[in-house]
Parts: sequence; structure tokens; C-alpha cells
Amino acid sequence: MKRSDQLHLGAFIYYAGHHQVGWRHPESRARDLFDFKLYRELAQTAERGKLDMIFFADLLYVQNVGQAAAGMLEPVALLSALSTVTERIGLTATVSTTYNEPYNVARKMATLDFLSEGRAGWNIVTSQLDIEAYNYGRSHHPEHGLRYEMAREFVSAVTSLWDSWQDDALVIDKQAGLFADEAKVKPIDFAGQWYSTRGPLNVPRPPQGYPVLIQAGSSGPGQDFAANYGEVIFTAQQSLEAAQLFYREVHDRLAANGRSPDSLKIMPGLAPIIGDTEEEAWLKYRELEELIPDSVILPGLSQMLNFDLRPYPLDGELPDIPDPVEASNGMKSRVKLVMDMARGEQLSIRQIGRRLIGARGHRQFIGTPEQLADTMEEWFQERACDGFNIMPPVLPVHLNDFVDKVVPILQQRGLFRTEYTGHTLRDHLGLSRPEAGHFRREKEQPVERRA
Repeated sequence: MKRSDQLHLGAFIYYAGHHQVGWRHPESRARDLFDFKLYRELAQTAERGKLDMIFFADLLYVQNVGQAAAGMLEPVALLSALSTVTERIGLTATVSTTYNEPYNVARKMATLDFLSEGRAGWNIVTSQLDIEAYNYGRSHHPEHGLRYEMAREFVSAVTSLWDSWQDDALVIDKQAGLFADEAKVKPIDFAGQWYSTRGPLNVPRPPQGYPVLIQAGSSGPGQDFAANYGEVIFTAQQSLEAAQLFYREVHDRLAANGRSPDSLKIMPGLAPIIGDTEEEAWLKYRELEELIPDSVILPGLSQMLNFDLRPYPLDGELPDIPDPVEASNGMKSRVKLVMDMARGEQLSIRQIGRRLIGARGHRQFIGTPEQLADTMEEWFQERACDGFNIMPPVLPVHLNDFVDKVVPILQQRGLFRTEYTGHTLRDHLGLSRPEAGHFRREKEQPVERRA
């Protein structure tokens, strides 16, 4: 399958925007965080821009409610509602494998795919922190490598449940009194090491076969997982060179798994602050920077690096931290990115913290619409990505800026669609509809469940 000549674009929605204190910005709609009308507006804006999908984060905890936007609506329920007020935009929900059961997830995502007529996507995450475990009656969060082992089994169980109905199982023959062909709806009797489910699912096979499977980890286990199951990988890369290396490594793993290079789309995060002039863009950036109190810098960075930075001066460099990547049980790839960025650019603790607050480790862009289009075109043409997940720092204003000012330039250059040509998320992404058993190879079959 030939690589697309056009970019893929998602709108990644996170709280009131991806800038941690962007909720304080005068144009932020933070008061509407729990109001459906805001999300309807965002989804319709993304659809107006002909984006592939709108992509919702999910966190299973709340903290720092005094200084940070906190709390978010459950994404599958929200996207189900949004499916009724949109027609083409893909609808992607983040759902954790660590704190769910395969049957529940298979049912919810199949339902979203039916309600949206084939526009659902599942962003597969394993969660990050012990505070999430506490909300589910557990004393600690599972170890990083174990979480990915569990996730592989979880996804195998979910796809097996989606396959428990054959595509032509529904008959609906009123005269004969036959609703479905019983020979084509069967239990799966899945008995794995961590999960078991008898099946069949009580929802037929989804319109897309499987909702699009998206993976958001960039560590070694995360890349292996994506090479087996992922159809989109959401990553954080700071430079063209780093993105090109990641792109090559992922495609090497795809080839080792016998998969086509075009069977997975790589979409790094990009947080743009756009002005009609460079001066205006930098003014907007500085306005956001001025909203960051020193008091929010150390807690988040200390938590990420698993090291108490409170005794150290904000304007000093990071101290020697023993094996921060190895010590992390959260997002190991993000910790490595932060450490590489800090050492490579000789950043102070304050500067590192501000980078994280501004875009959570993803690439920030400050400049004009034309300059942003130039950057996106370069990354795409130089095979650093297949597209981008756009992360507006402040909502809805920065999503509006991207759709109204950048998308038309990409369209004029022939880099992005001017109209939708398909109806499903798979159509938008150029992904084929999987046959039953597509992601389950012999080596990944479930094993006997632990006693």
C-alpha cells in the first residue's frame, strides 16, 4: 500500500487546553469544562477543518485542584453524544487496559462504532500512577513491563470479543423468525494469564471490524506493542532528527512483525501558538508564560522524575538523578525525552518545568501560520511522521486558529484534504478493514490462566 501524499491530522482535547495554566487565559472556556456545548463546538470546528479525528485524553485521578484544571468527562460517553452532532470526524477515546475489563471495553467501543457509523477509535493506554490504582482498590500501580504484557492480553481478548459475531451473523428474517445465525455467534472462551471472558459479546461485530487501535507509548515495550497491535501511534518528539529515528525504528519493528509500512500512522503531538506575525506569536507565548506561578513547577517535575527537586534552586541545572528512566513506573519515554532535552540544551529546572507546563513534553511551535505549515510539510516529506496530533494550548481559541489559518495553507499546498472522501475513521486514515483474527497470531494466543 502506497504512503499517502497527504497529512493525517487529529485534534487532541485535554482539559481547557494543553498548557497547564492555560485555563487562566482570558480566552479560555474553562468554566465550560463540564458543559456539552463546548465539546460540540470543538468537534464541529475540527470537522469543519476536515481533520481525521478528535482525540480525547482520559485520566483516572484528580489532583492539584487548587491550581490546575482538574477533572474530565468520561470520553466514551462524551463521544457517543458527539456522534449525534457530527457526521464525518473520527471519534477517539482514551481507555486504560489496567483499570478496566475486556468485555466492558469491547462493548463500549463497539457501541460507539455503531452510534457513529464507523468513526470510533480506541487510544490504548496502561495508565501511569499509583494514585490511579488507589481509586480502583489497589495498593500500587503495576510495573511498566508487566502493564504492557497485560495490555497485549487485554487487546487480544477485546478483539476476540469483537470477532465473536461474524460479519454476516445478523439475519433479521421476520417471516422465518430468525434474528441471527447461531452458528455465526459463538463464545470465545478466552482464558488468559490475567483476563478471562467467555463471550460472545452482546453487540455484533463493529462497522469498522475493529475501531481503529491507537497506541500512545514510545518506550521499547510501547513500540513493540504498537508494532503488534497499533494502527496509529501518538508520540512526543522534539526535533526532526529524533522523529526520523523514531519513524525508522517503528517501521523496522513493523517489518519484523510482517506488517505493511502503511498499516500504522505515526502522529507526533504538536502544540502551536500562532500569530499573524512572529512578534504577535511570541507575545501570545509570553502572555501564557506569565501565568505560570513558580509554585507549580517543582511538584510536577519531581513527580515525573521520581526525585524531590524542592531543595534545588529553580534557576540551577538539574542535579545528578540516578537512573530516572529506570526508576520511573510511568511514561518512561517521556522521562527520557525530558532528560535528553535538559542535558542537551542545558536547561534550568525552571525552563524544563515551563516546557512541561506548556506542552507536557511535546513539541511547541511559536510562529506564523505559514511557518507552521513549512514545519509540518518538512517533517512529513522527510519521513519524520505521517501527520500530527494538534494540541491546542488554550481552548477553543487555539483550535480555531489552527483550523482557520493553517489548514487552508496545507490544503493550498495539496498536503491536506479539502473534503472528506470516506465516511469511517479507517477511510480517513487509509487503513483497511481488518478480517477476524487480524491481530492475533499464534505466538500471541492466550495461555492458561494463573491460579
